Parts: sequence; structure tokens; C-alpha cells
Amino acid sequence: MACFFDYKTRAIMFLRLVVLVCMLVCSFAHLQRFEHPAKADGTLSFLVVGDWGRNGSFNQSQVAHQMGRIGEKLDIDFVISTGDNFYDNGLKGINDPKFEESFTKVYTAKSLQKQWYSVLGNHDYRGDVEAQLSPVLRKIDSRWLCMRSFIVNAEIAEFFFMDTTPFVDKYITDNDHTYNWQGLPSLKTYRTNVLKDLDLALRESSAKWKIVIGHHAIRSAGYHGDTHELINHLLPILMANNVDLYMNGHDHCLGHVTSQDSPIQFLTSGAGSKAWRGYVNSNYGKALKFFHDGQGFVSVELSPTDARIVFYDVFGEVLHKLSLSKELHSAM
Repeated sequence: MACFFDYKTRAIMFLRLVVLVCMLVCSFAHLQRFEHPAKADGTLSFLVVGDWGRNGSFNQSQVAHQMGRIGEKLDIDFVISTGDNFYDNGLKGINDPKFEESFTKVYTAKSLQKQWYSVLGNHDYRGDVEAQLSPVLRKIDSRWLCMRSFIVNAEIAEFFFMDTTPFVDKYITDNDHTYNWQGLPSLKTYRTNVLKDLDLALRESSAKWKIVIGHHAIRSAGYHGDTHELINHLLPILMANNVDLYMNGHDHCLGHVTSQDSPIQFLTSGAGSKAWRGYVNSNYGKALKFFHDGQGFVSVELSPTDARIVFYDVFGEVLHKLSLSKELHSAM
């Protein structure tokens, strides 16, 4: 009896261990989720800015000032950063003064003292990537939240943040710069897992609006232009899951491109500081609804049925407006 009991006990313990391991693996594989409540009336408003961290120079401080003004006007709920948070080579570590000099001391307006949700850009990968992901930075400035890939559930909208740098093949063979892939098991494994997890999360989402954010563009009329790896691997998932907006940085401009194949709107907001003057890819034709080769940012207002998106320049002047509805997608 004793032997049978011992065998049975060990078998049960083994099964429990297997279940625990499976739970840990599954929880690791899925994208981490954060909750952010909408306003009491069910609406949501936020700003989007990218490619900004230059100690306030190259008009970063001027853009920040206008963001504060518009943020107060719209009573924003949070800010989204589309990556390349610190130039030229990311952060050197968690104690790098650049974090405060380029972030805390620049975005000082009262309206910008909200949560910032940030993704990594290719320039961030040239430094200590783990530093930007570290909770230590959140203790220095509680607004900061940067992860590789994650989800923010804001009730009427779900935001799917994608770390796109590991998808771009040229960074693997770049002889001019060193990219820090620390923390990733392998690039192939990361790509496979994050695409699978994103597809599952999008399919399970019941949000009115589905918005995906990455550093690199899928469609852009800027200098870098389209990212073919994302067109091949990410875009089919977005199209299959009724994504409304894909928002990115990387190109130091503001832009809006539409698609003939789906209602997805491709929005570039990478003009937080240094901008590239005098370049636009005109091959898009009528699909290119707007392009600005100067500094600026974007605001988004959402209700359960409507979206209002506005592009602003460094002076806070309105450059372009986009209105969407769940019944009818239109731009003006």
C-alpha cells in the first residue's frame, strides 16, 4: 500500500509540475497586457510622437511645448512614443543622464504628466536596450513605460505595441553600427512568437478600435519608406484582423497613406525633433493623403463610433485632419 501511495503521490506531483511549466510557458508567450481606463463618457484622447530624444535640441522642446498645449485642450489620457527615444545610440545604462535630459526635463507641461507608452526604435538598439525596459526608469519618472511588445486595453480601443527592429534584416548585417540583441532568445524565435501572439490577441479582441504601433513603417512616403519585412509578415495579420490604424515613426516626418486592399490607415509620426527636409516618395499617387517633412506630432480622439486624427507642425498649426467611423472610413 505504501509503495502504491508513494507512486501515486509522485505521479500527481509530476502532473502538477507539467501543468505549472505549461502555464509558465504560455504566460511567457503571450503579450503582457496593461489596463488604461477611458474617460467617464467612454471617449479617449492621446498624442503620438516619435524620434524625439535629443536633449531638447532640433526643435524637440518646441514640439514638446505645442504637445503640452494641445494635450491640455484635449485633456489627453496618455502619450504614445513610436520609438527612437534617445539619440544617437540609445541609453548607456539606467543611470544615463540622457533619460532625464531628453525626457523628464523636456516634456514638462502639466498635460503631459500622464502615462507614456513607448516602443523601441533601431537607434535605441544601439545602446543598452535593457535599460529602457528596466523598471528602475519608472522610479525615476513614473510616466515611463517601455517594453518590447505589449498590449494596452483602453476599453473602447486596444493598442498593440510591436517591437519591429528585430524584423529588419539589414540591422543583422550592418557593419557600421552594433545592435544589442540582449534579452532575445533569437531573432527567429522572437519573430515567430510575437507574430503568433499578436494574431491571437487581435482575433480575441472585442475592442471597437484596434490600433497597432511599431517603430518602422509598413507604408510611408518618407526617406526610409516601406519596410518589406513588415509588409510580408505583419501586414497580412493586420488585414485579417480588421485593424483600423497602424502608427509608426522611423521616418522623420508626418504622413498619411491609405490602402486599396483594406481600410487600414497608415500614419507616420516620427517628427519629434530632427526632421529631414526636401524628400518625399511620390510613387504613392492618390494613396498618399498627406506628407510633411518638418517637425510635429499627432493627436487622436476616439469615441465608440468615430475617430478624429489631427497632424500638427512645430508651431501647433493644424496640417491635416482625418475622420473615421466604424460605418464609413473617410479622409478629409
